[in-house]
Amino acid sequence: MSLYSFGTDPISCHAWNKDRSQIAISPNNELVQIYQKADNEWRKIHELSEHNGRVTGIDWAANSNRIVTCAADRNAYVWTLKDGVWKPTLVLLRINRAATCVKWSPQENKIAVGSGSQTISICYFEKENDWWLSKHIKKSIKSTILGLAWHPNNVLLAAGSSDFHCRIFSAYVKEIEDKPSPNLWGAKMPFGELLYERAESGGWVHSVCFSPSGQYLAWVDHNSSVSIADSTQDKIVTQTRTEFLPFLTVLFVNEAQLVAAGHNCSPFLFSYSGPGVLELSGKFDAQKQSSKSSLSAMQHFRNLDKKAAQESDASEVDSLHQNSISHLLAVDGEPSDVTTVSSTGMDGALVIWNTKL
Repeated sequence: MSLYSFGTDPISCHAWNKDRSQIAISPNNELVQIYQKADNEWRKIHELSEHNGRVTGIDWAANSNRIVTCAADRNAYVWTLKDGVWKPTLVLLRINRAATCVKWSPQENKIAVGSGSQTISICYFEKENDWWLSKHIKKSIKSTILGLAWHPNNVLLAAGSSDFHCRIFSAYVKEIEDKPSPNLWGAKMPFGELLYERAESGGWVHSVCFSPSGQYLAWVDHNSSVSIADSTQDKIVTQTRTEFLPFLTVLFVNEAQLVAAGHNCSPFLFSYSGPGVLELSGKFDAQKQSSKSSLSAMQHFRNLDKKAAQESDASEVDSLHQNSISHLLAVDGEPSDVTTVSSTGMDGALVIWNTKL
């Protein structure tokens, strides 16, 4: 595992280029910074500054090498590298609240953007007018979209939201693609069709993810649980509640295992072997050496009050991340066998983990 620091500002989101030699991050503001790795160090080579609100989502298309960003300014931009300069193209989202998350489709011909306007914008490029248009999915959505995930078939889209629901919609756009074939999640798939819905009593659904085959859908919500819906078993849901703090992000690393991370500052590996069997397999962790420089404010004042008493380092977080993990991404390996994953969080750090415990 490797630890890199990009300063003290929280990292709200990150994205990798195809060969993992460059990374795009947002330091919790309106900027997107692109770094290139050289001699085990990250050097900033570009800064994207078109947004005028906090950037909430970044996704880097591997094959077309285009970056899409969205922000609290209610805008999304597709960035194209021309002559060494990243040039933005505005995406017409037509939303009246902040954009919250963004994902390229697997074939990189569509973009899904979640927002606070109870809407998912499915965006596609119209060659005739040379611009990005959007169509809206609104059915049943009652609150802010917090997480999105594309099915491998490039048509289905999963969404988690703060109305305590996890849903799967059809994002079939007839203007640019052929009619989809029936699958285990549904047969008729006109645009915006609600194919699956699950209400969670535990709170906000923070993140969603399809397995590599698309047969399973996993999500994490605010009651510290991990859930999987199995389309091969009549969409039976298997849920495991944990003793940890809530998870904020989830990622399949193969067809039977997934990684979840959040407020506990460390990723956890879970294994699924069929309906009713979802188990915690282990924790990705590296004990961080205790340091007296990272005391909490309360502990600091307690020590001042004790005058000559020695400072206690009991408040030190015993993991590489020193604050909540907000985002997980695959780094190395195929979708069916991811060997390393990256995590970024509120401590401004990037950690690359080996998934083989």
